Amino acid sequence: MKRSHDEIRKAVRSRYGKLASSKSTGCGCGSGSCCDSGSSEKTPAHGVGYTKSELKQVPILSHMPLGSGHPVAISNLKPGDTILDLGSGAGLDCFLAREKVGDSGNVIGVDMTPEMITLARKSAEESGYENIDFRLGEIENLPVADTSIDVIISNCVINLSPDKSRVFEESYRVLKKGGRLCLSDILAINEIPDEVRENMNLYSSCIGGAALISEMEQMLKDAGFSKVQIKVQEHDGISKCSPENEMGRYVVSAMIEAEK
Repeated sequence: MKRSHDEIRKAVRSRYGKLASSKSTGCGCGSGSCCDSGSSEKTPAHGVGYTKSELKQVPILSHMPLGSGHPVAISNLKPGDTILDLGSGAGLDCFLAREKVGDSGNVIGVDMTPEMITLARKSAEESGYENIDFRLGEIENLPVADTSIDVIISNCVINLSPDKSRVFEESYRVLKKGGRLCLSDILAINEIPDEVRENMNLYSSCIGGAALISEMEQMLKDAGFSKVQIKVQEHDGISKCSPENEMGRYVVSAMIEAEK
């Protein structure tokens, strides 16, 4: 039986709400972070590219690296830019982006999980940041004005959306002309079995909802984006998340860039 969009969103919101409440550092799949590269470093954040010096710059409560990469590292953010983070969670990438854009820039984080928004807002308030705005909302219906964003980032979130085409249509709407997408996500390299797609535990663990690379490229182009680039990365941690299903045969981590 195919899951409805509401069922998927409910499952995802429930999982990440529990993670925020417990201040966990993983996606809850039972092996730390399902987006963990298996690094021997102290936290999964190091395994996907964050450095110790970067993590020292941001609030400790934001150290919930529920991601598959480091989109801020490839986004070439500049002072004064306005940045939007899709599925901002506890705010790790937002706080790192804020370090890049400075006091003259602005950062907006959008997340549909109230517990995550509460956690992120607390960190921003305690840090005295006035140019970071965390907004409760769905990435398919962004609470963001038209043509107001310079760069959109996202970390292992698009795969969780049941309506990815709508996410990219909304992203195109809010970007300025010449604005860019810089995303890290999980993509499929082979057709994912129906039993995996319909398993809400695997879906909310960033596996079941992964789009094929060719589908992702086409959705971006259909939304109007140009200069689409998708670069696959090695990601040993995916197989660990659900070894019985050999997920490494089906999905990979990738960096995705495109321009309006």
